[in-house]
Amino acid sequence: MKINLPHAELNALPNIELPLQEITDINLFDNSFSEIPEGIYNMNNLKVLNISANKLKEISPNIKKLNELTMMDLGHNQIEKIPSEIEYLTNLEDYLYLHNNKFETIPPEIKHLKKLKYLNLSDNHFTELPSEIGELTNLVELRIMNNKLQNIPESFGMLTNIRELHLRNNLLSTLPELFEGLKILRVLDMEENQLKQVPKSLKYCKMLRRLNLRHNQLTALPDEIGNLENLLELDLRSNHLTELPESLMDMKGLDRLDLRWNHDLEIPKWLEKIEKNGCIVYL
Repeated sequence: MKINLPHAELNALPNIELPLQEITDINLFDNSFSEIPEGIYNMNNLKVLNISANKLKEISPNIKKLNELTMMDLGHNQIEKIPSEIEYLTNLEDYLYLHNNKFETIPPEIKHLKKLKYLNLSDNHFTELPSEIGELTNLVELRIMNNKLQNIPESFGMLTNIRELHLRNNLLSTLPELFEGLKILRVLDMEENQLKQVPKSLKYCKMLRRLNLRHNQLTALPDEIGNLENLLELDLRSNHLTELPESLMDMKGLDRLDLRWNHDLEIPKWLEKIEKNGCIVYL
């Protein structure tokens, strides 16, 4: 049974004339709740909880009672702390959305969410992440955009099922050589960081389709980047590149190459060959 109460200006649960055990899905999007209503913790068979875009400031340890949840959206609130009791939500599988809050840390107990496929931590105040995130080996998509990350743990190299990794707008100046195990990665978004070099281990991501390195501090690219033979889009706009490796010609399927705003870049003659292969080059 689903309870659907979005945009209702609620700050308390209305009377629900149903046994709470029969409710499997509750949508309280865009209301005025300052906390998760206690009644929800008695919904023992709840699978889906959406209480995003409210005024939540904390999550009660009682969250552990909702151990049947497969999807939970707490995005767009004012929550500052994730309780360690999140470790009991071991059935979370489809998604956990924690974006647009005020989190600064994640408890290491998050490692127990072994089934989780989609995790969104964007638009918070993270400066670092626990190595235990690397134990979420079923993750397919991880979003940590618009934070203050200065590094990412090497344990990210254990995320062997990851297809999309979004780290846009952080403070990353280097990336560890962790990409050898990320063989099915499709999208890597590193726009708006402070990267000075591209890790050579990226060459193992042969399934990569989109690589966004716009607005960084790159002066050169490794020759190994040519191993990304399935790459469709490469965005290098607004860096400090002075030259390009000839291995870019090995990217036979490249559709789009953006080189704008690299003011000291020497344009090689062989770039014309890439254009003749059908790639649109922006200079």
